[in-house]
Amino acid sequence: MASTVENPTLTSASFEELVREMIVRLGEDPAREGLVRTPQRVHKAYEFLTKGYKDDPEAMLKKALFTVTYDEMVIVKDVEMFSLCEHHMLPFIGKVHVAYIPNGKVIGLSKIPRLIEIFSRRLQIQERLTTQIAETIQKTIQPQGVGVVIEARHLCMMMRGVEKQHSAAVTSSMLGCFRDEQETRQEFLSLIRNRPNGV
Repeated sequence: MASTVENPTLTSASFEELVREMIVRLGEDPAREGLVRTPQRVHKAYEFLTKGYKDDPEAMLKKALFTVTYDEMVIVKDVEMFSLCEHHMLPFIGKVHVAYIPNGKVIGLSKIPRLIEIFSRRLQIQERLTTQIAETIQKTIQPQGVGVVIEARHLCMMMRGVEKQHSAAVTSSMLGCFRDEQETRQEFLSLIRNRPNGV
């Protein structure tokens, strides 16, 4: 089970008190009608947005492993993903495409979106999120190979900084035969490109 890191210097103030202080430092009045319950709402929202720290991704996958003789590519694509950038704590939003070639074991299809959810509901960077998904599948079922591609838009680029509204970041992690065999990698990339809906 993953655990959060607790800073002892913050234990004297509640989450709500910290949010209230932030509201004051932004120049607002936390007693104003629209802001009175904001600290509680923010606390509840962040608990939900970072709930992935409470789950063990490998244990979750191991609950739905099945022995098969199938050895062709399995792809789960266009999985919606919402995460928080660890640098600015602003959302990044996109789609995840996952493929693997079994080596005697397959994962229940619903567990791949669940795995994505666990890792994305943490403070993240897109690059780490991509490799965590791939490496967890590789470690848990030891397939012939795993490929993960994430396409995402980052509000820290869209709302602030360079303020580019239509830019997207694409990251990939290729393990096993997806790294070693160009034909396998190209088949995966071709199959996820041929889709009607983009990011």
